[in-house]
Amino acid sequence: MKKLKRIPHFKTEKEEREFWESHDSSDYVDFRKAERTMLPNLKHSTKTISLRLPEGLLDSIKVEANKRDMPYQSLIKVWLAKEIQESRG
Repeated sequence: MKKLKRIPHFKTEKEEREFWESHDSSDYVDFRKAERTMLPNLKHSTKTISLRLPEGLLDSIKVEANKRDMPYQSLIKVWLAKEIQESRG
């Protein structure tokens, strides 16, 4: 087992972020001792966007969402996430 390095003290969150962007955490943390945790109230951050769609396309999306008993915006997010996941292999 390798000797772990000491995690430095950071003055700011920005300083800490920059440190972890350029360092491997496995040099500082023994992940074999890590415990699984649940964060049930943690929500993904979202950003509102404006997207122009042809009315016919939007109507078709709403029909498909209705078939699945879900909001059309949610269906669009599901489709986008699936497409990105598939394109990344």
